[in-house]
Amino acid sequence: MIRSLLFTITALAVWAPRAAGQDRMILWSQRAAVWQRVADTDISITYSRPVARGRTLFGGVVPWGRVWNPGADSATTVTVSREIELEGRALAAGRYTLWAIPRPDSWTVIVSGAVDVMHTPYPGDTLDVLRVQVTPEPGSHMETLAFYFPQVEQDSAVLRLHWGATVVPLRIRAPN
Repeated sequence: MIRSLLFTITALAVWAPRAAGQDRMILWSQRAAVWQRVADTDISITYSRPVARGRTLFGGVVPWGRVWNPGADSATTVTVSREIELEGRALAAGRYTLWAIPRPDSWTVIVSGAVDVMHTPYPGDTLDVLRVQVTPEPGSHMETLAFYFPQVEQDSAVLRLHWGATVVPLRIRAPN
């Protein structure tokens, strides 16, 4: 078990050049988090940020029509402190992982009850809590995957997943 874990960690990392006798392991995809309060609900996303590096992202690195975890290493985690509506559908307070099935004109975004899992393999639809359909939008190039809240109102917000020139908006409402 420990040998397998060490192999996985080593496979996901690259050794940085030695400087002044120091050895450091630096992951290809850096960890990040974003947090937003909407009304009286805290929403946080924790993820690793893969880098485009000139690659074709959707329809290339990320195949069309297959389940993908938007991140790297550990599966992207979403935590909500109170019930919210995601794209008009109820999502109870809790901790979840986020998955997606990208298609050129429509994405299925999956909220899974499987937590503390890696970004592959997909844990299966028996653990799905919610699936919503969203329409991707074109955007300026984002070299490193990002989640952000560009719009926050009194009881609603938009969360964006943005990588390459693809933006996937997720509308959130925090009912009172």
